[in-house]
Amino acid sequence: MNQIVKLFTCLAGLLIVAMEVSAQDLHFSQFFNSPLTTNPANTGFIPDGNYRIGINYRDQWSSIPVPYKTMSAYGDFQLFRDRLEYGWVGVGGVILRDVAGAGNLTSTKAYGSIAYHQLLGFSSLLSLGFNAGSASKRVDMTKLLFPDQWNGKFFDSQIPTGEMITQSKVNYFDLQAGMNYAYFPTDNIYVNAGFSVQHINTPRETFFDGNNTIPRRYIGFLNASLKVSDKVILNPGAYYAKQAGSREFMLGLNAAYNLSGDGVQQLYGGLYYRANDAAIFLVGYQLQQFKIMFNYDITTSNLSAANNRRGAYEVGLVYTGLYPNLSFSHARRSTICPSF
Repeated sequence: MNQIVKLFTCLAGLLIVAMEVSAQDLHFSQFFNSPLTTNPANTGFIPDGNYRIGINYRDQWSSIPVPYKTMSAYGDFQLFRDRLEYGWVGVGGVILRDVAGAGNLTSTKAYGSIAYHQLLGFSSLLSLGFNAGSASKRVDMTKLLFPDQWNGKFFDSQIPTGEMITQSKVNYFDLQAGMNYAYFPTDNIYVNAGFSVQHINTPRETFFDGNNTIPRRYIGFLNASLKVSDKVILNPGAYYAKQAGSREFMLGLNAAYNLSGDGVQQLYGGLYYRANDAAIFLVGYQLQQFKIMFNYDITTSNLSAANNRRGAYEVGLVYTGLYPNLSFSHARRSTICPSF
């Protein structure tokens, strides 16, 4: 127990260091339930299973006339876990789609991911991963209004605009890379830290004549799973992202409570804070391999006056499974996360 307390104290100290942040664009508050969009090295990195399938849905700023909606679906699995010495390969894919604004600005992305995971002894693991894919963005020009369409009383769509938008759809190739390190000295302690770079190739993305490119996005995260009793597991975590002049930092924890005594049913509750943006309340339920989580973001920034603090709600669904009759003799245990 003392080892757990000391480890948690160290984690908290490290996480608070980055507490200066400005708001960033669309994201998932449940970053831990969106592994492939957080870091491609998470592909096949499944501490309590061999494969998983997940869905995420986020509805942001529902109090405004046209809210932002983000959806993703992903799946990944492990290969050669019983063949490679002290390691395995992860393969997966993710589809991401979001719709924003009155012009139905729609972004659709599809990525394929691959990662390699190497055990370093019996208590740590190093992972490297990449993903690549195609992205497209389009806008419905008929639903947009511009400053030169103001007639003195209201915006009139019948007035011609001088805005030089040359195309309503753009496509580009996108590339990401990342690495993870996991440490699991006992059955009761698990720590995972990762770093990734998105848009490595800085693809061109613009509806105008020009060379506007997407800046690289740097993401770091730190998760832990600490079993404090036969009834409770604490899951603290932090997420940090930087893209050009925009930063995002999130810190908090959720706790799993063993409802059934054997871990078949678990109840989750958690609280997170996104600096200068929102307080995030989370609840969840797990039945065997199926887990559902719901969070609600309450706006704490200056935007709260405009949206009545109604920031966003989000749902995450994850199914995790084990291969039947898998023998992985080089690992000390088949799962490396604390469990009931």
